[in-house]
Amino acid sequence: MPAREQSGHRGDGLRVLLVEDENLVALLLEDMLAELGHSVVGPVARLKKAVEMAQSEAIDLAILDVNINGEEAYPIAEVLEARGIPFIFSTGYGKSSLPARYRDRPTLAKPFQQRTLQELIAEVLH
Repeated sequence: MPAREQSGHRGDGLRVLLVEDENLVALLLEDMLAELGHSVVGPVARLKKAVEMAQSEAIDLAILDVNINGEEAYPIAEVLEARGIPFIFSTGYGKSSLPARYRDRPTLAKPFQQRTLQELIAEVLH
């Protein structure tokens, strides 16, 4: 994996781009990330805005809801891959619903728990 083009890491947790269109899920993830010592960039609920932020924001990691208001998050994943920024998919449909090229990516299954989130973050960063 290429080195991260632009890291937002400041030593006091990670900057996590959160792409989620369900307000309650976004709030839950924000709380979980804050409890783990990370800061949230977003949350973002629109594909176009999420792609723009993935291109320009100083972030260390992203959590991508696979389905964002009826649009797939894969264009965001492509931008993050090009920048060398790790990401986690979030879905209620399981890994088998992902395109073959992304099935090896860490996936946070809905409903999720903070411990699972913490373990996936550690996995993608190592």
